[in-house]
Amino acid sequence: MPALRAILDAGHSVVGVLTQPDRPKGRGQQLAASPVKQAALAAGLPIAQPQTLKTEEGRAALVGWKADVLVVVAYGLILPPVALSIPRLGCLNIHASLLPRWRGAAPIQRAILAGDAETGITIMQMESGLDTGPMLLRRVIPIEPDDTGGSLHDRLARLGANAILQAIDRLSNGTAVAEAQPLAGVTYATKLEKAEARIDWTARSVEIERKVRAFNPWPIAEARYEGEQLRVLRAKAEPEESTRLGGQPPGTILSVSERCVLVQCGMGRLAIFEVQRPGKRPVSARDFANTAPLVGRQLG
Repeated sequence: MPALRAILDAGHSVVGVLTQPDRPKGRGQQLAASPVKQAALAAGLPIAQPQTLKTEEGRAALVGWKADVLVVVAYGLILPPVALSIPRLGCLNIHASLLPRWRGAAPIQRAILAGDAETGITIMQMESGLDTGPMLLRRVIPIEPDDTGGSLHDRLARLGANAILQAIDRLSNGTAVAEAQPLAGVTYATKLEKAEARIDWTARSVEIERKVRAFNPWPIAEARYEGEQLRVLRAKAEPEESTRLGGQPPGTILSVSERCVLVQCGMGRLAIFEVQRPGKRPVSARDFANTAPLVGRQLG
């Protein structure tokens, strides 16, 4: 959305918008248009929603639009070489990492999980490989200590919107310089899986904190409490210790205060600030602690 708005506001002629087909959404599973489609409709732009771009029928709109350049942002469908060759100046991708680090589906969350100090945006020319194309420009930002997957996504979306305008300008006036990605430093950001959300209390507290931050807003880090799911929405690692406090096993709730619920980890302790039980709204850890005596209980 930020990229589409920026391109429109800059006065570029958007000849069409490709977005995925409407998907079922909500409890009623009614078909719903993507925010990009809604914005395109509001702007009076032509829209195409092919199931695939691997067929002539699926590529018909893109061929008909005769675009100079195709800007791709989290499209979610594979663009085959024949589709990449249609725009006169090729296809530009806004990728949310500093390539070649974190190629692939979930670069924002993987950067947080790995404890990276910084990340950024790479504008690259698309080719058949997975995020392997030449780079036109890169923009760097720090990963803040309280960044979540959601907050970092939004910051990078704004950064990417600004960067794509610069890349389009350079491409149109002939000043763009494509730089091959270095062979060293390649990592892959695999797709997030719901199964990853389960907290392993034997891990270091800093690693668990990263999971809590990275997996917010999806899939949300979770523990088990009294046999049911307990989502952990906000948490912070306390200073690590070389040994477990008082010999308590990982997952033990050590204390409850107005500030947090403190849990023993494999190394260090995790201060939990906000949680959510099944079918309930998110609450502070203090409010959660008011429901039952927690000290000494075990989180799974």
